[in-house]
Amino acid sequence: MNSQALTALSPLDGRYADRLRDLAALSSEAGLIRHRIRVEVAWFKALAALPEFTALPALDPDDQRFLDQLVEEFSNEDAAAVKAIEKQTNHDVKAVEYWLKTAMGKRPTLAAHLEFVHFALTSEDINNLSWALIIQAVIRDVLDPLLSRLDHHLQTLALETADLPMLSRTHGQTASPTTLGKEMANVVFRLRRQRRALNQIELTGKINGAVGNFNAHLAACPGIDWPELSRQVVEDLGLVYNPYTTQIEPHDMIAEVSHALIRINTILVDFARDSWSYISLGYFRQKLVDGEIGSSTMPHKVNPIDFENGEGNLGLANSLLEHMAAKLPISRWQRDLTDSTVQRSLGSAFGYCALAWQSILRGLGRIAPDPDRIAADLDQAWEVLAEPVQTVMRLHDVPEPYEKLKALTRGHGIDRDRLHDFIRSLDIPAEDRDRLLAMTPASYVGLAGALARDIKRYV
Repeated sequence: MNSQALTALSPLDGRYADRLRDLAALSSEAGLIRHRIRVEVAWFKALAALPEFTALPALDPDDQRFLDQLVEEFSNEDAAAVKAIEKQTNHDVKAVEYWLKTAMGKRPTLAAHLEFVHFALTSEDINNLSWALIIQAVIRDVLDPLLSRLDHHLQTLALETADLPMLSRTHGQTASPTTLGKEMANVVFRLRRQRRALNQIELTGKINGAVGNFNAHLAACPGIDWPELSRQVVEDLGLVYNPYTTQIEPHDMIAEVSHALIRINTILVDFARDSWSYISLGYFRQKLVDGEIGSSTMPHKVNPIDFENGEGNLGLANSLLEHMAAKLPISRWQRDLTDSTVQRSLGSAFGYCALAWQSILRGLGRIAPDPDRIAADLDQAWEVLAEPVQTVMRLHDVPEPYEKLKALTRGHGIDRDRLHDFIRSLDIPAEDRDRLLAMTPASYVGLAGALARDIKRYV
């Protein structure tokens, strides 16, 4: 860890910086500036390509390549140069404009047309598109690949343990058995639904001037179809055009992304807590790591730290995401600046998501089911067969089946012999009696195994 990481205020940029390097490249200040350059260049090129916009001639191929290189080769050193300009302008987007004009001014064929950089735009035209592009890249390149890895690990575990019987617990008490694989399949199915929802969100953007009405555009060039040009620019960037805004794109899209991530994180909190509990019960064994210490005073301990870290960071992520979802779509009249400072923490929200998902992945890689321990619990829970017995009794009109099994089992366990004595006393067909006598807690799992194996269908 370098000295800068040691003095970082946020653990995302300090303790965990190495784990979030790819995300930092996208959603850091340098990443935001890089995307601003991309949007400014896209608008300039669109103006130059518009025949009706006669004030700016079409770009020759060399100038096209030069502008493309400014975007593709924009470096952290370039971002630092923009920040140096911002110290003078005290305005971040204007600093981007000035840096771009300086770079373009070195080419004689572009130097005469510098005032068409940021032509008729407001800062939010650049910012909303830049944030949308960041969100798009973060989902595509960081978050969705992590969800894919989680899906793979969980589906593999579901299939491998599809037929491993396990005692259920409802309200913390013994309940009808399941299989470990079915419980994993439940998580897979939930995550897949929310992952689809995340990837189906329309990432919207606008580029329509100071209050969304193309006022300056029309004043300068009334004969141009400015909404159509704006739509083309937004869609060429790979985003969905929003034609109705104030000065700001209303951020409903960011709220949708936040809510989708909150739901994913909530499912993973549920999973992390259950995994922690199964480790506590001994259902999962933790793989030992040479040299690792679980406790500074208790040498025997192997703590479930990955699931605990995951749960903690999921909470931090959701706290930020909940605030963004509630705050960002609200703006006083045509614009206030409260959204700007809040959006700057989007990277932190994404960072806590990624960090948590990585921790849970690492936790999954360090656990293995303990079939003997799981079977031992099942063997001590013959009372769970009260459900099938009373259900078969109902089928054959045996009086008060529920009440009789309640008297036999509620509040105290029963063993195999006592349950079998009860079954033999029932006036039911021999075939049903024999089926109940053959049943064990481990065999009473319904369709759990088949359902777990079937999870492959629900991609």
